[in-house]
Amino acid sequence: MNSLRSLVSRAVVFLKKQEWDWKITVLRTSLDRFAYQTVFPYLSLYIVALGATATELGVVNSFGMIAAGVISPLTGWFIDKSGPRKIYLLGIGFLAISYVTYAIAQSWLITVFAMVAYWVGFSVSIHSCATICGNCLANEDRATGMTICETVAAGLLGMAGPMLGAWLVTGFGGVNAGGIRPLFFFSSIITGISFVIIWTQLPEKKGRISKGVQSSLFRDLRQVLKEGQYLNRWLVISSLNSLPIAMVFPFSQVFAHEIKGADPFILGAMVTGSALTSIIFAIPLGRLADRVGRKRILYLTMPLFWGANLMLIWATSPAFLLIAGILQGFFYIGSPIAAAMERELVPAEQMGRWLGIVRFSRMLVNAVIALLSGMIWDRIGPQYVFWAFMALDLIVRAPLLVRMPETLRLRLGDQIPESSKG
Repeated sequence: MNSLRSLVSRAVVFLKKQEWDWKITVLRTSLDRFAYQTVFPYLSLYIVALGATATELGVVNSFGMIAAGVISPLTGWFIDKSGPRKIYLLGIGFLAISYVTYAIAQSWLITVFAMVAYWVGFSVSIHSCATICGNCLANEDRATGMTICETVAAGLLGMAGPMLGAWLVTGFGGVNAGGIRPLFFFSSIITGISFVIIWTQLPEKKGRISKGVQSSLFRDLRQVLKEGQYLNRWLVISSLNSLPIAMVFPFSQVFAHEIKGADPFILGAMVTGSALTSIIFAIPLGRLADRVGRKRILYLTMPLFWGANLMLIWATSPAFLLIAGILQGFFYIGSPIAAAMERELVPAEQMGRWLGIVRFSRMLVNAVIALLSGMIWDRIGPQYVFWAFMALDLIVRAPLLVRMPETLRLRLGDQIPESSKG
């Protein structure tokens, strides 16, 4: 009991010392994840139900990611010049448009526009969120703060969303276009509420690019890459960090339903299991990352996510699918810890531009990978999509991560001795 009181006391102290902007961002992110987790188990199935093949599903995702990638450097530059609030609201507006477009779509071709709106909205809003998070949290609090956000968003509300979605899908006719369609109306309402919260509660902040210095988009972007160490290497690592968004998650629910026979409640339970993982492990691993370093925790979470893919491929019963869902939750823990490293590689005044460059690289790589994954599914076999992801992660990302410095106590501008890179 004393240890529980101590834990609660430390949590209260941690939250009290954080800035208001970060707290509002946590609330908005939680509502956004609740809206998305409600539709996520059925999103790819909805597009397929409207007539898309796996290759066409990859095309839908690719168009959205390309659009998000192209605008990301401009978004980051604008945030550094003018502050994040206006960009934040613009992104949330696109998310609302996306959900409404999905809801009224009668053909998979219309979902291309919905997916573009979603990825643009997600990219713009998360870019603003990431900049606020990167600038509000101190290094020694960053991984903890980001995993707290992940615990509330992907955890508590992330568990409620899939179960609500399963109940609604079952009530409206099952896993078909008519049964899934009402979820998008619900998510558009939640997104509208999050828009009002940011509009009324997030204060306007000035940008960090000096007003007395003439600036241009391309010169300011080049400045970030020129002045930063290890940034080019991180661009490759970051692109591979997000491969599950293009290779695994768009296809895992379709695989579970069409290949393994999962019903609506199993599909929802897989996502709920992922959220449960975040609730249990995100904050402890975030605190550990703030003590022993980010890389050691990433080395722990990577093979656990590989295990999720193996469970999905080898599943012979719903229990295997549930285990796969639980292990998928480690992606949502590893991602904010990797993001903490990302934010510690540049100074605050370059944060928006740096995150824009990273998202540009990440989204373009993911767009190509999403299209290739759909072709692999149709022409080679569904399970090879997941095997291909694991091969890329093991052969390319893991060795590159070994060669990155630990950023927990990195002082920007210092040269990192080889002995500290483990």
